[in-house]
Amino acid sequence: MPNEACVLAVDLGTSGCKTALVTLDGRVLAWRFQAVETLLFPNGGAEQRPQDWWDALTNTTRALLAEGGVPAESIRAVCCSTQGEGTVPVDREGAALANCILWMDSRGAPYLHRHTRGLINVEGYSLPRLIQWLRLTGGAPSATGKDPASHMLYVRDAMPEVYAKTHKFLNVLDYLNLRLTGRFVATYDSILTSWVTDNRDASNLRYHDGLLRASGIDRDKYPDIVPCTEVIGELTQEVCAALGLPRPVPVVAGSIDNTAAAVGSGAVRDFEPHLYIGTSSWLTAHVPFKKTDIFTEMASVPCAVPGRYLFMAMQTTAGGNLTFLRDKILYHKDELLQEAEAPDVYKILDRIAESTPPGSNGVIYTPWIYGERSPIKDSHIRAAIHNLSLENSRADIIRAFLEGVAYNTRWLLGPFEKNLKRPSGAIRFAGGGAASGIWCRILADVLDRPIQQCADPIQVNARGAAYIAGVGLGELQFDDVPGLVQYQQTYEPDPANRALYDDRFGIFTQLYEANKKIYRKLNPHAD
Repeated sequence: MPNEACVLAVDLGTSGCKTALVTLDGRVLAWRFQAVETLLFPNGGAEQRPQDWWDALTNTTRALLAEGGVPAESIRAVCCSTQGEGTVPVDREGAALANCILWMDSRGAPYLHRHTRGLINVEGYSLPRLIQWLRLTGGAPSATGKDPASHMLYVRDAMPEVYAKTHKFLNVLDYLNLRLTGRFVATYDSILTSWVTDNRDASNLRYHDGLLRASGIDRDKYPDIVPCTEVIGELTQEVCAALGLPRPVPVVAGSIDNTAAAVGSGAVRDFEPHLYIGTSSWLTAHVPFKKTDIFTEMASVPCAVPGRYLFMAMQTTAGGNLTFLRDKILYHKDELLQEAEAPDVYKILDRIAESTPPGSNGVIYTPWIYGERSPIKDSHIRAAIHNLSLENSRADIIRAFLEGVAYNTRWLLGPFEKNLKRPSGAIRFAGGGAASGIWCRILADVLDRPIQQCADPIQVNARGAAYIAGVGLGELQFDDVPGLVQYQQTYEPDPANRALYDDRFGIFTQLYEANKKIYRKLNPHAD
Protein backbone atom coordinates (compact mmCIF):
# COMPACT_ATOMS: atom_id res chain seq x y z
CA MET A 1 0.00 0.00 0.00
CA PRO A 2 1.29 3.51 -0.77
CA ASN A 3 2.74 5.65 1.98
CA GLU A 4 0.38 8.58 1.54
CA ALA A 5 -1.64 10.88 3.75
CA CYS A 6 -4.75 9.26 5.17
CA VAL A 7 -7.41 9.73 7.83
CA LEU A 8 -8.20 7.35 10.65
CA ALA A 9 -11.97 7.33 10.07
CA VAL A 10 -14.15 5.85 12.80
CA ASP A 11 -17.66 4.74 11.82
CA LEU A 12 -19.54 3.79 14.99
CA GLY A 13 -23.00 2.48 14.11
CA THR A 14 -25.57 0.71 16.21
CA SER A 15 -24.22 -2.70 15.22
CA GLY A 16 -20.59 -1.88 16.00
CA CYS A 17 -17.44 0.07 15.21
CA LYS A 18 -15.83 0.07 11.80
CA THR A 19 -12.43 1.79 11.73
CA ALA A 20 -10.75 2.55 8.42
CA LEU A 21 -7.65 4.14 6.96
CA VAL A 22 -8.93 6.36 4.15
CA THR A 23 -6.96 8.56 1.78
CA LEU A 24 -8.07 12.15 1.30
CA ASP A 25 -9.47 11.23 -2.11
CA GLY A 26 -11.68 8.56 -0.51
CA ARG A 27 -9.85 5.28 -1.11
CA VAL A 28 -10.23 2.86 1.79
CA LEU A 29 -6.81 1.27 2.30
CA ALA A 30 -7.80 -1.02 5.17
CA TRP A 31 -10.57 -1.44 7.71
CA ARG A 32 -11.61 -3.51 10.69
CA PHE A 33 -14.94 -4.09 12.43
CA GLN A 34 -15.91 -5.04 15.98
CA ALA A 35 -19.52 -5.63 17.02
CA VAL A 36 -21.08 -3.80 19.96
CA GLU A 37 -23.89 -5.27 22.04
CA THR A 38 -27.25 -3.53 22.33
CA LEU A 39 -29.10 -4.02 25.61
CA LEU A 40 -32.91 -4.06 25.37
CA PHE A 41 -35.19 -3.51 28.36
CA PRO A 42 -38.95 -3.56 29.01
CA ASN A 43 -41.01 -0.50 28.18
CA GLY A 44 -38.88 0.56 25.23
CA GLY A 45 -35.41 0.65 26.77
CA ALA A 46 -32.33 0.38 24.52
CA GLU A 47 -28.77 1.03 25.70
CA GLN A 48 -25.12 0.47 24.86
CA ARG A 49 -22.04 0.65 27.05
CA PRO A 50 -19.78 3.60 26.13
CA GLN A 51 -16.76 1.57 27.21
CA ASP A 52 -17.68 -1.03 24.58
CA TRP A 53 -17.45 1.70 21.92
CA TRP A 54 -14.03 2.75 23.16
CA ASP A 55 -12.77 -0.82 23.36
CA ALA A 56 -13.97 -1.43 19.80
CA LEU A 57 -12.31 1.77 18.56
CA THR A 58 -8.97 0.98 20.19
CA ASN A 59 -9.01 -2.70 19.22
CA THR A 60 -9.80 -2.03 15.57
CA THR A 61 -7.25 0.77 15.33
CA ARG A 62 -4.47 -1.31 16.83
CA ALA A 63 -5.36 -4.20 14.52
CA LEU A 64 -5.10 -1.90 11.50
CA LEU A 65 -1.74 -0.54 12.54
CA ALA A 66 -0.41 -3.99 13.45
CA GLU A 67 -0.87 -5.10 9.84
CA GLY A 68 1.90 -2.72 8.85
CA GLY A 69 0.45 -2.04 5.39
CA VAL A 70 -0.17 1.63 6.18
CA PRO A 71 2.50 3.35 8.29
CA ALA A 72 1.17 5.09 11.37
CA GLU A 73 3.15 8.17 10.33
CA SER A 74 0.86 8.61 7.32
CA ILE A 75 -2.20 9.32 9.50
CA ARG A 76 -2.93 13.03 9.20
CA ALA A 77 -6.10 13.24 11.30
CA VAL A 78 -8.79 11.32 13.17
CA CYS A 79 -12.45 11.92 12.36
CA CYS A 80 -15.56 10.09 13.56
CA SER A 81 -18.99 9.38 12.14
CA THR A 82 -21.42 7.88 14.63
CA GLN A 83 -24.98 6.88 15.25
CA GLY A 84 -27.00 9.86 16.43
CA GLU A 85 -29.59 10.73 19.05
CA GLY A 86 -27.91 8.80 21.85
CA THR A 87 -27.33 10.36 25.26
CA VAL A 88 -24.41 9.79 27.63
CA PRO A 89 -24.24 11.62 30.98
CA VAL A 90 -20.61 12.23 31.97
CA ASP A 91 -18.94 13.73 35.04
CA ARG A 92 -16.32 16.49 35.14
CA GLU A 93 -13.54 13.99 34.43
CA GLY A 94 -15.40 12.70 31.38
CA ALA A 95 -16.37 9.35 32.90
CA ALA A 96 -19.71 7.95 31.76
CA LEU A 97 -22.17 7.86 34.66
CA ALA A 98 -24.53 5.40 32.95
CA ASN A 99 -24.95 3.49 29.73
CA CYS A 100 -25.80 5.42 26.59
CA ILE A 101 -29.54 5.78 26.07
CA LEU A 102 -29.85 4.92 22.36
CA TRP A 103 -31.86 6.49 19.56
CA MET A 104 -34.26 3.53 19.84
CA ASP A 105 -35.02 4.16 23.52
CA SER A 106 -38.52 5.51 24.17
CA ARG A 107 -38.58 5.46 27.99
CA GLY A 108 -38.34 9.24 28.12
CA ALA A 109 -41.67 9.75 26.35
CA PRO A 110 -43.89 10.12 29.46
CA TYR A 111 -41.39 12.51 31.07
CA LEU A 112 -41.37 14.61 27.92
CA HIS A 113 -45.18 14.65 27.72
CA ARG A 114 -45.49 15.88 31.31
CA HIS A 115 -42.89 18.56 30.64
CA THR A 116 -44.13 19.90 27.31
CA ARG A 117 -47.87 20.20 27.97
CA GLY A 118 -49.51 23.58 28.48
CA LEU A 119 -52.93 25.24 28.54
CA ILE A 120 -53.36 24.89 24.78
CA ASN A 121 -51.90 21.71 23.32
CA VAL A 122 -51.31 20.26 19.88
CA GLU A 123 -50.52 16.53 19.87
CA GLY A 124 -49.32 16.78 23.45
CA TYR A 125 -47.21 19.91 23.00
CA SER A 126 -47.89 23.36 24.41
CA LEU A 127 -48.83 25.39 21.33
CA PRO A 128 -46.56 28.38 22.12
CA ARG A 129 -43.60 26.06 22.74
CA LEU A 130 -44.28 24.08 19.58
CA ILE A 131 -44.37 27.25 17.49
CA GLN A 132 -41.09 28.39 19.05
CA TRP A 133 -39.38 25.04 18.42
CA LEU A 134 -40.50 24.92 14.81
CA ARG A 135 -39.52 28.52 14.12
CA LEU A 136 -36.05 28.31 15.68
CA THR A 137 -34.94 24.70 15.26
CA GLY A 138 -37.07 23.39 12.41
CA GLY A 139 -38.43 20.56 14.54
CA ALA A 140 -39.48 19.58 18.04
CA PRO A 141 -38.75 16.84 20.57
CA SER A 142 -40.06 13.51 19.32
CA ALA A 143 -43.27 12.42 21.01
CA THR A 144 -41.88 8.87 20.87
CA GLY A 145 -39.19 9.83 23.40
CA LYS A 146 -36.44 8.65 21.06
CA ASP A 147 -34.12 11.64 21.18
CA PRO A 148 -31.85 13.39 23.70
CA ALA A 149 -34.49 15.94 24.73
CA SER A 150 -36.49 13.08 26.24
CA HIS A 151 -33.48 11.04 27.33
CA MET A 152 -32.19 13.92 29.48
CA LEU A 153 -35.58 14.36 31.16
CA TYR A 154 -35.66 10.62 31.81
CA VAL A 155 -32.28 10.87 33.54
CA ARG A 156 -33.38 13.96 35.47
CA ASP A 157 -36.59 12.41 36.80
CA ALA A 158 -35.94 8.64 36.88
CA MET A 159 -32.22 8.77 37.75
CA PRO A 160 -31.84 11.90 39.92
CA GLU A 161 -28.58 10.70 41.48
CA VAL A 162 -27.03 10.46 37.99
CA TYR A 163 -28.43 13.84 36.97
CA ALA A 164 -26.92 15.50 40.04
CA LYS A 165 -23.46 14.21 39.10
CA THR A 166 -23.77 15.00 35.39
CA HIS A 167 -21.36 17.64 34.14
CA LYS A 168 -22.42 17.35 30.49
CA PHE A 169 -24.87 15.38 28.42
CA LEU A 170 -23.11 14.15 25.28
CA ASN A 171 -24.29 12.55 22.08
CA VAL A 172 -22.41 9.48 20.82
CA LEU A 173 -20.09 11.52 18.58
CA ASP A 174 -19.43 13.99 21.36
CA TYR A 175 -18.45 11.22 23.75
CA LEU A 176 -15.89 9.76 21.33
CA ASN A 177 -14.44 13.22 20.71
CA LEU A 178 -14.18 13.72 24.46
CA ARG A 179 -12.28 10.44 24.85
CA LEU A 180 -9.97 11.39 21.96
CA THR A 181 -9.17 14.99 22.93
CA GLY A 182 -10.47 15.70 26.43
CA ARG A 183 -12.83 18.42 25.08
CA PHE A 184 -16.55 18.60 25.85
CA VAL A 185 -18.06 19.74 22.54
CA ALA A 186 -21.05 19.03 20.32
CA THR A 187 -21.27 19.49 16.56
CA TYR A 188 -23.90 21.34 14.54
CA ASP A 189 -25.64 18.07 13.75
CA SER A 190 -25.12 16.17 17.02
CA ILE A 191 -26.75 18.90 19.14
CA LEU A 192 -29.81 19.17 16.92
CA THR A 193 -32.12 16.73 18.70
CA SER A 194 -31.57 18.32 22.06
CA TRP A 195 -33.84 21.01 20.53
CA VAL A 196 -32.18 23.98 22.22
CA THR A 197 -30.43 25.72 19.30
CA ASP A 198 -31.34 28.53 16.93
CA ASN A 199 -30.80 26.95 13.50
CA ARG A 200 -32.04 29.78 11.29
CA ASP A 201 -28.53 30.61 10.12
CA ALA A 202 -26.97 27.40 8.78
CA SER A 203 -23.46 28.83 9.19
CA ASN A 204 -23.89 30.03 12.77
CA LEU A 205 -25.80 27.68 15.05
CA ARG A 206 -26.04 28.80 18.65
CA TYR A 207 -27.94 28.05 21.84
CA HIS A 208 -31.18 29.95 22.38
CA ASP A 209 -31.90 31.13 25.91
CA GLY A 210 -35.64 30.53 25.64
CA LEU A 211 -35.20 26.99 24.35
CA LEU A 212 -32.66 26.24 27.05
CA ARG A 213 -35.12 27.33 29.73
CA ALA A 214 -37.89 25.31 28.10
CA SER A 215 -35.74 22.15 27.98
CA GLY A 216 -35.95 21.56 31.73
CA ILE A 217 -32.22 20.81 31.79
CA ASP A 218 -29.62 23.02 33.48
CA ARG A 219 -27.82 25.24 30.96
CA ASP A 220 -24.35 24.25 32.11
CA LYS A 221 -25.02 20.58 31.29
CA TYR A 222 -24.88 21.32 27.54
CA PRO A 223 -21.48 21.31 25.76
CA ASP A 224 -20.06 24.04 23.52
CA ILE A 225 -21.04 23.81 19.83
CA VAL A 226 -18.56 23.61 16.92
CA PRO A 227 -18.89 23.10 13.13
CA CYS A 228 -18.38 19.56 11.85
CA THR A 229 -15.18 20.58 10.05
CA GLU A 230 -13.49 22.25 13.04
CA VAL A 231 -10.22 20.86 14.34
CA ILE A 232 -11.12 20.46 18.01
CA GLY A 233 -7.66 19.47 19.24
CA GLU A 234 -5.13 16.68 19.10
CA LEU A 235 -5.16 13.17 20.45
CA THR A 236 -4.02 13.08 24.05
CA GLN A 237 -0.79 11.27 24.86
CA GLU A 238 -2.78 8.59 26.69
CA VAL A 239 -4.93 8.00 23.62
CA CYS A 240 -1.89 7.83 21.36
CA ALA A 241 -0.53 5.09 23.57
CA ALA A 242 -3.86 3.27 23.62
CA LEU A 243 -4.17 3.39 19.83
CA GLY A 244 -0.54 2.63 19.09
CA LEU A 245 0.17 5.95 17.37
CA PRO A 246 3.67 7.42 17.67
CA ARG A 247 2.54 11.04 17.92
CA PRO A 248 -0.58 13.16 18.47
CA VAL A 249 -2.55 14.07 15.36
CA PRO A 250 -5.43 16.55 14.86
CA VAL A 251 -8.99 15.48 15.56
CA VAL A 252 -11.67 16.94 13.30
CA ALA A 253 -15.08 17.21 14.94
CA GLY A 254 -16.82 14.94 12.42
CA SER A 255 -20.51 14.23 12.21
CA ILE A 256 -23.32 11.84 12.95
CA ASP A 257 -23.92 9.07 10.44
CA ASN A 258 -26.55 10.60 8.17
CA THR A 259 -24.41 13.71 7.63
CA ALA A 260 -21.30 11.67 6.85
CA ALA A 261 -23.19 9.29 4.56
CA ALA A 262 -24.57 12.17 2.51
CA VAL A 263 -21.05 13.49 1.99
CA GLY A 264 -19.55 10.05 1.40
CA SER A 265 -22.21 9.21 -1.20
CA GLY A 266 -21.18 12.23 -3.26
CA ALA A 267 -24.62 13.87 -2.97
CA VAL A 268 -23.31 17.24 -1.78
CA ARG A 269 -24.87 19.47 -4.44
CA ASP A 270 -28.30 20.97 -3.80
CA PHE A 271 -31.28 18.62 -4.21
CA GLU A 272 -29.22 15.51 -5.05
CA PRO A 273 -30.73 12.62 -3.03
CA HIS A 274 -29.07 9.71 -1.36
CA LEU A 275 -30.59 6.67 0.35
CA TYR A 276 -28.79 4.90 3.16
CA ILE A 277 -29.84 1.52 4.51
CA GLY A 278 -28.16 0.27 7.65
CA THR A 279 -29.93 -0.76 10.86
CA SER A 280 -32.23 2.19 10.18
CA SER A 281 -32.48 4.08 6.90
CA TRP A 282 -32.79 7.62 5.65
CA LEU A 283 -33.44 9.55 2.47
CA THR A 284 -31.72 12.95 2.30
CA ALA A 285 -30.69 15.83 0.05
CA HIS A 286 -28.71 19.01 0.75
CA VAL A 287 -30.84 22.12 0.38
CA PRO A 288 -30.25 25.88 0.68
CA PHE A 289 -33.27 26.49 2.91
CA LYS A 290 -34.69 25.60 6.31
CA LYS A 291 -38.01 23.77 6.04
CA THR A 292 -40.15 21.51 8.21
CA ASP A 293 -43.05 19.23 7.28
CA ILE A 294 -44.74 18.51 10.60
CA PHE A 295 -47.21 16.08 9.03
CA THR A 296 -44.59 13.60 7.80
CA GLU A 297 -41.77 14.22 10.31
CA MET A 298 -39.40 15.50 7.61
CA ALA A 299 -37.17 18.53 7.99
CA SER A 300 -34.00 20.20 6.84
CA VAL A 301 -31.39 19.91 9.58
CA PRO A 302 -27.88 21.28 10.23
CA CYS A 303 -25.11 19.40 8.47
CA ALA A 304 -21.42 19.48 7.56
CA VAL A 305 -21.66 21.55 4.35
CA PRO A 306 -21.36 25.27 5.20
CA GLY A 307 -24.47 27.32 4.54
CA ARG A 308 -26.57 24.26 3.75
CA TYR A 309 -29.13 22.04 5.46
CA LEU A 310 -29.78 18.35 4.96
CA PHE A 311 -33.43 17.63 4.20
CA MET A 312 -34.13 14.28 5.78
CA ALA A 313 -36.71 11.53 6.05
CA MET A 314 -35.94 8.59 8.36
CA GLN A 315 -37.21 5.03 8.67
CA THR A 316 -36.77 3.63 12.17
CA THR A 317 -35.73 0.09 11.23
CA ALA A 318 -34.68 -1.01 7.72
CA GLY A 319 -31.71 -3.38 7.53
CA GLY A 320 -32.46 -4.19 11.15
CA ASN A 321 -35.33 -6.31 9.87
CA LEU A 322 -32.84 -8.62 8.14
CA THR A 323 -30.71 -8.74 11.27
CA PHE A 324 -33.82 -9.81 13.18
CA LEU A 325 -34.57 -12.45 10.55
CA ARG A 326 -31.02 -13.79 10.81
CA ASP A 327 -30.56 -13.68 14.58
CA LYS A 328 -34.06 -14.35 15.92
CA ILE A 329 -35.56 -16.64 13.27
CA LEU A 330 -33.00 -18.37 11.05
CA TYR A 331 -30.15 -18.74 13.55
CA HIS A 332 -31.73 -18.24 16.94
CA LYS A 333 -30.22 -20.70 19.42
CA ASP A 334 -32.89 -22.75 21.12
CA GLU A 335 -33.91 -26.42 21.25
CA LEU A 336 -34.02 -26.50 17.44
CA LEU A 337 -30.63 -24.90 16.91
CA GLN A 338 -28.16 -25.08 19.75
CA GLU A 339 -24.70 -25.32 18.25
CA ALA A 340 -24.62 -23.82 14.78
CA GLU A 341 -23.09 -20.38 14.36
CA ALA A 342 -24.76 -17.90 12.03
CA PRO A 343 -22.69 -17.48 8.86
CA ASP A 344 -22.50 -14.30 6.85
CA VAL A 345 -25.92 -15.04 5.44
CA TYR A 346 -26.77 -11.84 3.57
CA LYS A 347 -25.34 -12.95 0.23
CA ILE A 348 -27.19 -16.23 0.61
CA LEU A 349 -30.41 -14.34 1.35
CA ASP A 350 -29.84 -12.29 -1.81
CA ARG A 351 -29.56 -15.43 -3.92
CA ILE A 352 -32.70 -16.88 -2.36
CA ALA A 353 -34.61 -13.62 -2.92
CA GLU A 354 -33.56 -13.62 -6.58
CA SER A 355 -35.24 -17.02 -7.00
CA THR A 356 -38.67 -15.55 -6.24
CA PRO A 357 -40.52 -13.27 -8.71
CA PRO A 358 -41.35 -9.61 -8.03
CA GLY A 359 -44.23 -9.39 -5.58
CA SER A 360 -42.99 -12.37 -3.53
CA ASN A 361 -45.86 -14.55 -4.73
CA GLY A 362 -48.32 -12.37 -2.85
CA VAL A 363 -46.47 -12.10 0.49
CA ILE A 364 -46.15 -8.57 1.89
CA TYR A 365 -43.94 -7.63 4.84
CA THR A 366 -44.49 -4.42 6.81
CA PRO A 367 -41.09 -3.51 8.34
CA TRP A 368 -42.22 -1.53 11.40
CA ILE A 369 -40.44 -3.81 13.85
CA TYR A 370 -39.69 -1.01 16.34
CA GLY A 371 -42.41 1.50 15.48
CA GLU A 372 -42.07 4.18 12.80
CA ARG A 373 -41.30 7.88 12.63
CA SER A 374 -41.76 8.93 8.99
CA PRO A 375 -43.87 9.46 6.98
CA ILE A 376 -46.15 8.52 9.90
CA LYS A 377 -45.18 8.99 13.53
CA ASP A 378 -46.44 5.89 15.29
CA SER A 379 -44.58 4.08 18.05
CA HIS A 380 -47.31 1.44 18.41
CA ILE A 381 -47.10 -0.29 15.04
CA ARG A 382 -45.06 -3.45 14.59
CA ALA A 383 -43.85 -5.68 11.78
CA ALA A 384 -45.99 -8.38 10.19
CA ILE A 385 -45.95 -10.92 7.35
CA HIS A 386 -49.21 -10.68 5.41
CA ASN A 387 -50.98 -13.04 3.03
CA LEU A 388 -48.84 -16.09 3.83
CA SER A 389 -50.28 -19.37 2.57
CA LEU A 390 -49.30 -23.02 2.27
CA GLU A 391 -48.21 -22.31 -1.28
CA ASN A 392 -45.52 -19.87 -0.17
CA SER A 393 -41.90 -20.65 0.65
CA ARG A 394 -39.13 -19.25 2.77
CA ALA A 395 -37.84 -17.55 -0.38
CA ASP A 396 -41.07 -15.57 -0.64
CA ILE A 397 -40.69 -14.36 2.93
CA ILE A 398 -37.07 -13.33 2.41
CA ARG A 399 -37.85 -11.34 -0.73
CA ALA A 400 -40.87 -9.81 1.02
CA PHE A 401 -38.54 -8.43 3.71
CA LEU A 402 -36.53 -6.60 1.02
CA GLU A 403 -39.65 -5.38 -0.76
CA GLY A 404 -41.25 -4.22 2.50
CA VAL A 405 -38.36 -1.86 3.20
CA ALA A 406 -38.60 -0.64 -0.42
CA TYR A 407 -42.34 0.05 -0.04
CA ASN A 408 -41.67 2.05 3.09
CA THR A 409 -38.97 3.99 1.23
CA ARG A 410 -41.49 4.78 -1.51
CA TRP A 411 -43.84 5.98 1.21
CA LEU A 412 -41.10 8.42 2.23
CA LEU A 413 -40.28 9.44 -1.32
CA GLY A 414 -43.64 11.03 -2.13
CA PRO A 415 -43.64 13.75 0.55
CA PHE A 416 -39.85 14.02 0.27
CA GLU A 417 -40.08 15.10 -3.37
CA LYS A 418 -43.11 17.28 -2.65
CA ASN A 419 -41.11 19.23 -0.08
CA LEU A 420 -38.19 19.63 -2.49
CA LYS A 421 -40.67 20.74 -5.18
CA ARG A 422 -39.02 18.52 -7.79
CA PRO A 423 -38.64 14.84 -8.70
CA SER A 424 -35.55 13.30 -7.21
CA GLY A 425 -34.00 11.75 -10.32
CA ALA A 426 -31.28 9.16 -9.76
CA ILE A 427 -30.81 8.18 -6.11
CA ARG A 428 -27.36 7.36 -4.73
CA PHE A 429 -27.58 4.24 -2.58
CA ALA A 430 -25.15 3.53 0.26
CA GLY A 431 -24.80 1.62 3.51
CA GLY A 432 -24.74 -2.11 4.12
CA GLY A 433 -28.03 -2.57 2.29
CA ALA A 434 -26.51 -1.18 -0.91
CA ALA A 435 -24.17 -4.17 -1.11
CA SER A 436 -27.20 -6.21 -2.21
CA GLY A 437 -27.70 -6.19 -5.98
CA ILE A 438 -31.20 -7.60 -5.69
CA TRP A 439 -32.16 -4.88 -3.18
CA CYS A 440 -30.86 -2.25 -5.64
CA ARG A 441 -33.02 -3.84 -8.34
CA ILE A 442 -36.10 -3.97 -6.09
CA LEU A 443 -35.67 -0.34 -5.01
CA ALA A 444 -35.29 0.85 -8.61
CA ASP A 445 -38.50 -0.93 -9.57
CA VAL A 446 -40.55 0.01 -6.49
CA LEU A 447 -39.42 3.66 -6.46
CA ASP A 448 -39.40 3.98 -10.28
CA ARG A 449 -36.09 5.83 -10.00
CA PRO A 450 -32.57 4.93 -11.16
CA ILE A 451 -30.49 3.62 -8.25
CA GLN A 452 -26.76 4.43 -8.29
CA GLN A 453 -25.01 1.81 -6.16
CA CYS A 454 -22.00 3.38 -4.44
CA ALA A 455 -18.79 1.40 -4.79
CA ASP A 456 -17.94 -0.33 -1.49
CA PRO A 457 -21.19 1.07 -0.05
CA ILE A 458 -20.55 -0.14 3.48
CA GLN A 459 -17.60 2.25 3.60
CA VAL A 460 -19.58 5.38 2.77
CA ASN A 461 -19.61 6.76 6.32
CA ALA A 462 -15.87 6.28 6.69
CA ARG A 463 -15.29 8.01 3.35
CA GLY A 464 -17.59 10.83 4.42
CA ALA A 465 -15.63 11.25 7.64
CA ALA A 466 -12.39 11.36 5.63
CA TYR A 467 -13.79 14.03 3.29
CA ILE A 468 -14.98 16.09 6.28
CA ALA A 469 -11.51 15.76 7.80
CA GLY A 470 -9.93 16.82 4.50
CA VAL A 471 -12.05 19.97 4.46
CA GLY A 472 -11.19 20.63 8.11
CA LEU A 473 -7.49 20.31 7.34
CA GLY A 474 -7.83 22.69 4.38
CA GLU A 475 -6.83 20.01 1.86
CA LEU A 476 -10.26 19.57 0.22
CA GLN A 477 -13.40 21.52 -0.59
CA PHE A 478 -16.85 19.96 -0.57
CA ASP A 479 -17.17 20.85 -4.25
CA ASP A 480 -14.35 18.37 -4.90
CA VAL A 481 -16.26 15.42 -3.47
CA PRO A 482 -18.59 14.47 -6.38
CA GLY A 483 -15.57 13.98 -8.61
CA LEU A 484 -13.99 11.60 -6.12
CA VAL A 485 -16.89 9.21 -5.49
CA GLN A 486 -17.15 6.02 -7.56
CA TYR A 487 -20.33 4.10 -8.37
CA GLN A 488 -20.42 0.34 -8.89
CA GLN A 489 -23.56 0.12 -11.02
CA THR A 490 -26.73 2.00 -11.97
CA TYR A 491 -30.02 0.07 -11.84
CA GLU A 492 -32.75 1.39 -14.12
CA PRO A 493 -36.44 0.72 -13.30
CA ASP A 494 -37.98 -2.20 -15.18
CA PRO A 495 -41.27 -0.99 -16.78
CA ALA A 496 -42.56 -4.56 -16.73
CA ASN A 497 -42.81 -4.41 -12.92
CA ARG A 498 -44.44 -0.98 -12.69
CA ALA A 499 -48.10 -2.03 -12.44
CA LEU A 500 -47.39 -4.84 -9.98
CA TYR A 501 -45.41 -2.68 -7.57
CA ASP A 502 -47.90 0.20 -7.83
CA ASP A 503 -50.61 -2.23 -6.75
CA ARG A 504 -48.55 -3.75 -3.91
CA PHE A 505 -47.54 -0.32 -2.62
CA GLY A 506 -51.18 0.71 -2.43
CA ILE A 507 -51.95 -2.43 -0.41
CA PHE A 508 -48.93 -1.72 1.83
CA THR A 509 -50.31 1.67 2.89
CA GLN A 510 -53.81 0.21 3.29
CA LEU A 511 -52.41 -2.37 5.70
CA TYR A 512 -51.23 0.43 7.96
CA GLU A 513 -54.60 2.17 7.93
CA ALA A 514 -56.44 -1.10 8.53
CA ASN A 515 -54.29 -2.24 11.46
CA LYS A 516 -53.09 0.88 13.29
CA LYS A 517 -55.88 0.75 15.89
CA ILE A 518 -55.13 -2.90 16.59
CA TYR A 519 -51.45 -2.13 17.16
CA ARG A 520 -52.38 0.65 19.55
CA LYS A 521 -54.35 -1.87 21.62
CA LEU A 522 -51.61 -4.49 21.47
CA ASN A 523 -48.78 -2.09 22.39
CA PRO A 524 -50.18 0.46 24.86
CA HIS A 525 -46.78 0.68 26.59
CA ALA A 526 -45.41 2.38 23.47
CA ASP A 527 -47.02 5.62 24.71
